[in-house]
Amino acid sequence: MRLLRAVCGAVAAVSAASLMTAPGAAARPAGPPAGTVYVQSAVNGLNASNSGGTIALHRPQGNEDRQQWNVAPVSGGRHELRSADDPARCLGRSGDRAVTVACGGADAGWEIAPAGNGRFSLAVPGTGNRLALGERPSGGSYPDQPRIGGDGDLARWFLTPAPLPTAAMPPADRRTLDQVTFLTAHNAYANGVDGGFAPPIVNAFPNQKRGIEQQLADGVRGFMLDIHQTPDGAILCHNSCTLVSRPVALRVDLQRIVNFLRRNPGQFATAFLEDYVSAEVLRGELDRVDGLSDVLYRPDREGVHQQGWPRMADLARRGKQLLIFTDRTRAQDAGGPARGDFGVLYQQEWTVENHWSMGPGVGSSNWACYSRWYGGDLNVPLTREDGAFRPLFVMNHFRDVPVTATASLDNSRLLNRAENFCAPAARKKPNFLAVDHYDRGSAQSAVDRLNTYTVTP
Repeated sequence: MRLLRAVCGAVAAVSAASLMTAPGAAARPAGPPAGTVYVQSAVNGLNASNSGGTIALHRPQGNEDRQQWNVAPVSGGRHELRSADDPARCLGRSGDRAVTVACGGADAGWEIAPAGNGRFSLAVPGTGNRLALGERPSGGSYPDQPRIGGDGDLARWFLTPAPLPTAAMPPADRRTLDQVTFLTAHNAYANGVDGGFAPPIVNAFPNQKRGIEQQLADGVRGFMLDIHQTPDGAILCHNSCTLVSRPVALRVDLQRIVNFLRRNPGQFATAFLEDYVSAEVLRGELDRVDGLSDVLYRPDREGVHQQGWPRMADLARRGKQLLIFTDRTRAQDAGGPARGDFGVLYQQEWTVENHWSMGPGVGSSNWACYSRWYGGDLNVPLTREDGAFRPLFVMNHFRDVPVTATASLDNSRLLNRAENFCAPAARKKPNFLAVDHYDRGSAQSAVDRLNTYTVTP
């Protein structure tokens, strides 16, 4: 769905049949976790990496980039962070620089103390100096290298266990929306079955091979849709609707989803719109979907930001089965009609999402899992939380161009990336696994596996 500039777009739907666990209410440990961890900035979500003797903040990438450290207690209540790749080297310091040093030396030990909300501070023993991010320049990103001497939020770190600790999935009547993982079709409309979706050359590379109704029947509950404005309303096309043969209107696919939900009261769906239309056009399109208001769920009216996500069983009982998100922001609607007024949620207020591209359509893939919304003045880390509210996590797992053979191979590796790369990066399981050619590889089995447990970092 995301900026697939070679051939892709977005809207996501979710199934109430796939559910995650009820809040565990497990107390956070008072001290640092034992064993292997990622030292992860609580501000930008990047990981401290052993980068040739210096410490640099890199995009989370499992341990393919020397990002894992072993927490080891030493004398005086101090701890060392020993490189998982070279146990003789520790995350330490030289003056005001963070570097790797020989373990056992004076510059290798840290006073690690809880700093609230699962965060820790790493202090130089006997001083007020802490490991911290550098100050972010106006309009720029935080410096890649941490420093010694900061305080406040810049000196807060997650020590994220590797692997993440888990608990059994709670009973079905206790599972909450943020505990569920849903199979999601990237560019679900770009299937070549329901209609055209792009000009002739791009149209030869569909993201899916089955129409929306078959996707629903197969268990897809996330539908990523690009919408563009034409004189006929909101049309589903990639990049532009010019020269597209038989494009499908948004209302047509939403009607298919709504009809399915009304026939299947136990199911739940979410739509993520890559949105290039005016609020007036979008509202007019939604008004033409019969029964939409009956199934539309409005978390903005129910205190979810204050109380957390509801139980799926409660949503099913009330018949509230559909979320709709837009990638527009509230600021973009300022001065005119607001999408939020008619039930379309601003995605950045409710979710986190990783960068969409794993690379070109063929060749090696990049499994780094980092926020789509990071850089310049934008800083929405995958680890974002706000009290009881945990944003839903959209995990993108697809390439620039949806080559069928490549997607099949990538989907067979989906569970590995979800569990060992993206879940640690976000400190939670993905709620939406977005893939091309969902029917190839083992995407559904990855969803099924993720829905057997919860994560308790």
